[in-house]
Amino acid sequence: MKALLLALLVAASAPAATVADHLGLQMYSLRVQSMQQGWRAALDQAKALGFKVIEGGGPPRNVTAAAYKADLAARGLRLVSAGFAYEQLAKDIAGAVAQARELGVQYAAVAWIPHKDADPFTDDDARKAAADFNAWGAAFRAAGITFAYHPHGYEFRPAGNGDTPFDVLVRSTNPESVHFEMDVFWATHGGQNPAALLAKYPGRWKLMHVKDIRKGASTGIYTGHAPGTDDVPVGSGQVDWPSVLRQAQSIGVEWYFIEDESPTPLQNIPQSIAYLKSLSL
Repeated sequence: MKALLLALLVAASAPAATVADHLGLQMYSLRVQSMQQGWRAALDQAKALGFKVIEGGGPPRNVTAAAYKADLAARGLRLVSAGFAYEQLAKDIAGAVAQARELGVQYAAVAWIPHKDADPFTDDDARKAAADFNAWGAAFRAAGITFAYHPHGYEFRPAGNGDTPFDVLVRSTNPESVHFEMDVFWATHGGQNPAALLAKYPGRWKLMHVKDIRKGASTGIYTGHAPGTDDVPVGSGQVDWPSVLRQAQSIGVEWYFIEDESPTPLQNIPQSIAYLKSLSL
């Protein structure tokens, strides 16, 4: 009993994990370097920037999961979240689950629901996607992997009753097997208050893309598309980051990935890191 009480006291007195402790890099940020110099050069850059955790699409074509993991380990990197295309999961969910298991990831994420850009994303589109997500989420969950969806803003178009297709999507999915990855840029671009959206669905958000939006950039846009120049270093744009990150911590967001879609990621990312560390959250 004394040992148990001591362990509890130690756990209670231990400092809480900070955002910096759970900060990673979304490898799409280094897409230009990867294309020009190769994917290993992009991994080298992630290491040079100080990251130990990454999110990405997994190994390049013709590279095995084992070989890819060896390249990561040689650089002190760990892939905790892997992205999968909607179409890939629809075609071969068993193969996707097997790949995720081989990679040893905690999360498998989808970032886009196929739809025509010219047409609004509707409640019916959300319900159809929800049915797929429930099936896929159950398959990943059975393998010990958490499935998550990353909204891009087109899901936030308001309906007459105050709901959005995103609300329909959340309510129509099983909270035990379907979670979400907030992209703060795209939530803001889609007219949402990211801190309020986190609070609205506690327990459902597990991942976050830490990405700021330029002051003066238009919001309330439901396209999921924006110029890269609207992506600015974290802390220099519109987002109230202390509020967002405190809310994220309070509801159980586990990993925070810097994603930089600007034309100058190698300039922006160090600024973003420095800002986040300055918050001491």
